Amino acid sequence: MLKKMSIKKIITSSIVLMIVFLIYIVPTPSKKETKIPTIVEYVNVDVKTHTIYLLDNNNYVSKTSIRITNTKTEEIARELIELMTQEGKNSDQIPSGFQPLINSNTKINSISLTKDTLKVDLSKDFLTTSKDLEEKTLESLVYTLTSIDGVNYIILYIDGKILTKLPQNNINLPSTLNRDIGINKNYQLKNTKNITSTTIYYIHEYNNDYYYTPVTTINNDEREKIEIIIDELGSTVKQNHLMSFLNNKTSVVDYKIQNKKMNVCFNENIFNDFDKKDILEEVLYTISLSIYDNYDVEEIIFEVNNQEITKTTLKSLE
Repeated sequence: MLKKMSIKKIITSSIVLMIVFLIYIVPTPSKKETKIPTIVEYVNVDVKTHTIYLLDNNNYVSKTSIRITNTKTEEIARELIELMTQEGKNSDQIPSGFQPLINSNTKINSISLTKDTLKVDLSKDFLTTSKDLEEKTLESLVYTLTSIDGVNYIILYIDGKILTKLPQNNINLPSTLNRDIGINKNYQLKNTKNITSTTIYYIHEYNNDYYYTPVTTINNDEREKIEIIIDELGSTVKQNHLMSFLNNKTSVVDYKIQNKKMNVCFNENIFNDFDKKDILEEVLYTISLSIYDNYDVEEIIFEVNNQEITKTTLKSLE
């Protein structure tokens, strides 16, 4: 019995010694040798597009779109102004065929929002531009910033003082600016009585792509603006690089405005395809953009024979 116990002890001791020996000779990985798997985090940046008005190759301030990353009103405004500034931040994003108008040395002093009015304070370099581009630079700024959701008015300060005159052209300005200042102005005045201004969007083409150009015509036409819009778009084939695809036989049968909605009833000539009751997208856009710049409405319902064909909203077009 003792012999068996002795043998058992020897075996047990031998096993223990073997384990200790193995632990000793097999090195434990040092902290330096320990590999920790790399964790990669992907940041999802919400990139969206926004309307911006820039100078095109035909010397018109035109509507195009550009990528932006901000979501708050003041931050969007700052980003857009930087994009409208020559040699500015992210200038490589400017679409081909367009160029910014704001002088490269212009600094943004401050931007703040009060209700629907955006207050923008820029350095005096904003006014150091050529005489022929001075008014277009202001138009570009006002039309771009009023395309921001919720912004209807702009108060422009130059180093703390409200801008009330364009110095090079000696043009007086209201202290609060909106799209009533017009854009790419075309004067056709016969006298100084019953002066009206109507902004109409036309089509431009660059590298087989279409974009939209607003032109404010100032004349003595006393007709209702919806009639002027349709008549002008219907009569424009291609002039001064401006185009319209609206059938010249299209006419407005009736219209009404209620609760910021405008119902416009057209004759059947507005259709591109009568059987499909199809209206060209370019026709929808030129009519809709023109109406939104001349009427205080947020939705347009297109009708033919008193039947709704389609509708657009101001937000969807911006």
